Amino acid sequence: MYANVNWKGGMEFTGAAQSGYRVDLSSSAAVGGSEQGFRPKELLGVSLAGCTAMDVISILKKKRQNVSGFEVRIHPIDSDSHPHVWTHVHIEYLISGEDIDPAAVERAIELSTTKYCPVQAMLKPSVEIETSYKIEQAHITAV
Repeated sequence: MYANVNWKGGMEFTGAAQSGYRVDLSSSAAVGGSEQGFRPKELLGVSLAGCTAMDVISILKKKRQNVSGFEVRIHPIDSDSHPHVWTHVHIEYLISGEDIDPAAVERAIELSTTKYCPVQAMLKPSVEIETSYKIEQAHITAV
């Protein structure tokens, strides 16, 4: 894997990775950015949410859970001083579907946390990570 950023001017960059996808990056207007792209820590949050989301939904599908909606929210807390690193992250899983088994959800989250998600594994030595989930019953009608 590789990734790079190219400077566009000011505090604007375009990031790219081996996959060929590109993303705009910027800093806040307060430090000279235009706010026309992701901030780097935002992308880290998206990476963490995406990594664990892919694990959990894959495991739930293998466990034959009838999931109709799924969202992962990341709630980081920054340190008070520079470089304002994350000191704590709450990962919240919101699952909707019909007859979702809480034990299946708990096991899927546990496997993502302890075995599969490399982003969590990289953050864990320096950031306290906690998880929670909420299941919402949804009635799925056959089409």
